[in-house]
Amino acid sequence: MPQLHATALLFDMDGTLVDSTALVESTWAGFCVRHRLDLAEVLAFAHGRPTRETVGHFLADPGLAAAETRRLVAHEESETTGITEVPGARALLTALPPHTWGVVTSAGRRLAQVRMAAAGLPLPGILVSADEVSRGKPDPEGYLNAAAQLGCPPQDAVVVEDSGAGVRAGLAACGRTVVIGGLDTYDDVAPRWTDFRGFRVAPPQAGRPGVTLEVPEPVAVGQAVPG
Repeated sequence: MPQLHATALLFDMDGTLVDSTALVESTWAGFCVRHRLDLAEVLAFAHGRPTRETVGHFLADPGLAAAETRRLVAHEESETTGITEVPGARALLTALPPHTWGVVTSAGRRLAQVRMAAAGLPLPGILVSADEVSRGKPDPEGYLNAAAQLGCPPQDAVVVEDSGAGVRAGLAACGRTVVIGGLDTYDDVAPRWTDFRGFRVAPPQAGRPGVTLEVPEPVAVGQAVPG
């Protein structure tokens, strides 16, 4: 089987580890109705970005944008209907050594905790949320922050993403980035899998820090699978 090796694995959350698609779409649909916006346009911009950035992009009034952001975040933090794990995510995360992985999300910390719990996923020791960065994805700040907290040089990490903004952040921060899901825009630069089924943590290798995953053949090969 192909292998994927990294000193640290840095995961996005929504769409990568947690399937919250139905809830996210219904939340933004309500936003679009209230403000007479096109849902497809809003969803295309919002994917992978913090709520505050999406709201600010579409609402010019800073006061209205701030109030609407608070309302959306409160709604998301109180609603978990339909949230599940991306297939294979729980088995993979529970098998990973705690010091080898973290999560970098465009959600706030409280929302990340709510959704990880709703999906039955363990919380990482390192969680970088939208609350803790000044610039959200596609800026690499969050991934650079997580790598530093894990004591990992960025070039030795692998970013796992599902959105265009997230992939651009991962490529800018670490270079080595893989995709989970249906995003095929980056197939020429990032291996892609549908989900985590078939991912296995390989036994530790003497003298080689980090973690090695045995993985199925990717849907799209992109670069050689990082080894």
